[in-house]
Amino acid sequence: MRLHDFLDHHARDRPESEFAVYAGRKLSYADARAEANRIANALIGAGLQTGDRVAFLAKNCIEYALFYFGASKAGVVPVPLNYRLAPPEWRYIVADAGARLLVARGELAAAIDPIRGDLASVDRWVALDTPPPTGWESYAGWVDGADTGPPGRRVDEDDDVYQMYTSGTTGRPKGAVLSHRGLCANLFQLLTVLSGEPGRRVLIVAPFYHAAAAVTAFSAISWGGSLYIQEEFDPAETVRALDEEEIFVTTLVPAMIQACLMLGSSVTEREYRGLRRILYGASPIAERTLRRAMDVFGCEFVQAYGMTETTAVLTFLLPEDHRKALAGQPQLLLSAGRAVVGTELRIVDEQDRPVENGTIGEICARGPQLMRGYWNLPDATEAALRNGWMHTGDAGTLDDEGYLFVQDRTQDMIVSGGENVYPREVEDVIFQHPAVADVAVIGVPNQQWGEAVKAIVVLRDGADANADEIIDFCRGRLGGYKRPRSVDFAAELPRNPSGKVLKRELREPFWKGQHRRVS
Repeated sequence: MRLHDFLDHHARDRPESEFAVYAGRKLSYADARAEANRIANALIGAGLQTGDRVAFLAKNCIEYALFYFGASKAGVVPVPLNYRLAPPEWRYIVADAGARLLVARGELAAAIDPIRGDLASVDRWVALDTPPPTGWESYAGWVDGADTGPPGRRVDEDDDVYQMYTSGTTGRPKGAVLSHRGLCANLFQLLTVLSGEPGRRVLIVAPFYHAAAAVTAFSAISWGGSLYIQEEFDPAETVRALDEEEIFVTTLVPAMIQACLMLGSSVTEREYRGLRRILYGASPIAERTLRRAMDVFGCEFVQAYGMTETTAVLTFLLPEDHRKALAGQPQLLLSAGRAVVGTELRIVDEQDRPVENGTIGEICARGPQLMRGYWNLPDATEAALRNGWMHTGDAGTLDDEGYLFVQDRTQDMIVSGGENVYPREVEDVIFQHPAVADVAVIGVPNQQWGEAVKAIVVLRDGADANADEIIDFCRGRLGGYKRPRSVDFAAELPRNPSGKVLKRELREPFWKGQHRRVS
């Protein structure tokens, strides 16, 4: 199976069925297939070969979804760029991937212009806007002239389907390479909780550069659903769509759910008659928030746990688990659920030996949905996929019934509003401030975002700086969600004998009294 096989199947069997809706524009499956074929033929016509990388920088739109399917047909590998990053971060990712073509939209294309001279691998610049900015060619002109028939290129299930970048503790993002085989395996695994009758609408509000949104969309197309696409998350518009647009299912992060609930009567006075299920992930949800959400939306809830390196999903906390939790087994709400079909979980110690149930160790997973590896990083790939098991970097336990409980992180990653933030990236920027002698970045509890980024700074002798100056210094150098929300100052940072900062010690005062050390 290849990603585009699902689109072609439903375009053949139900060509007039609704494929997507965006900003008042509707597209049928037949039209979507034709557009995907145009994209594939345009990519091939541009001289791109199987396995070549192409970067895409835009907020959610129909073209974003279609580009994934068109690239799939051409054997070309999309590299979705997080639009919340800063230009230097885009520069690194595009250069690392060796992207030969870059598609961008609106102000994001303008933001790319100052670094175009540094992107030596890119030889074609395509703008979704009409007319395109100076120095860019029109996407419409480039695609519309291409053939609507299927491209004649062979694509195999072991070929790469996309390359998503996920940051690492080294401070540099790593490109997780997914194959058609791995992606399709996860789509079939998702059918246990995410499926419906052809034509039912799935709200896509999380960004397409994120695995959760992309795989939710691909899953919907696998069973013939329709994508109701929002450009970006807006609580009021999300609530309106859930009520008025016949939405069947959606995927949200807990911070989005909480933002919707904060609308007061604007959310509580709606009916949500067609809404069957809300999937949430990236962080657990507070029991109080979950109870209120279930009461307000009147639908089932499913928690998903996974990572970009596992396509998307490793475990589900199912609707019946949520009902059990609210009926007298509240400990289940601290669980990430049980492994999806065809997936094995185990907990290992520092010597990579399995430990007994109930013992904390590193969470490892094995299944058909694992990535092929990190792009051009054989050592990091070998470390992550030791002995065929994905070593997640998360610490947790398994109970005797197979429920996974995520307790902490073996690495220092922060999850803020569903976005991964790796402290080293933030620290590298703050170290550039002339007043900073030392810095450590940690995650602290935050009711809205799950965790917030905090910097603890040691100033140079005789230097002066305040918290606002440090935060402002990060603007333009880091994506907004990575910038510190607060800054504390210290005379020195605690370190072990080898010089490593004791971040657990720094986090302790902020996490004291919490059920677990992730939020």
